[in-house]
Amino acid sequence: MHQTLNARKPDSQKLSTTYSRRGSVARKLRDLRLAAPLFCVLLAGIPLTQAQAQDQDLDQERKVLNAVTSLFDAMRAKDSDALRSAFLPEGRLGTEGTEAWITQVSTSDAYLDEVTFDETVLVDDGMAMAWTPYNLFVNGEFHHCGVDVFSLRKVEGQWKILQLDDTRRTEGCDPKRRGR
Repeated sequence: MHQTLNARKPDSQKLSTTYSRRGSVARKLRDLRLAAPLFCVLLAGIPLTQAQAQDQDLDQERKVLNAVTSLFDAMRAKDSDALRSAFLPEGRLGTEGTEAWITQVSTSDAYLDEVTFDETVLVDDGMAMAWTPYNLFVNGEFHHCGVDVFSLRKVEGQWKILQLDDTRRTEGCDPKRRGR
């Protein structure tokens, strides 16, 4: 009967296996050292992506407010073409179309200065809403205050007003508010 008790490898084979294992560990450490910077870059990119998204949101909010400001700049200038271009063709002012209001504003003898402050803007893809408390001054004198609510759509990269509604009151106003 043939039995093998504790078959032993020759010393030369043990040495070779030890180097082989060390080589494997060394390779893993080297691979880990190479992968660590890549991992750090990927990990660091996550906050950058979030920061970039926040910057893009702020940029869109600024562009929405620029569309609102452009309307009031056109109103002050009595520029009917600029007033018209601020709205989508199907744009509405309250429950009416915009044309009668544009004619009234652009041909008025009064200097109309509407200033907004404490604006709130919400944006989702190509749709936005702006809530803008305001004071209206006529010929430099305070006339009334209220809130404008704009519904806007992004068309060909430009924010255009689809709907504008407002409230008006003379009590509870702060006539000293002249913008941001």
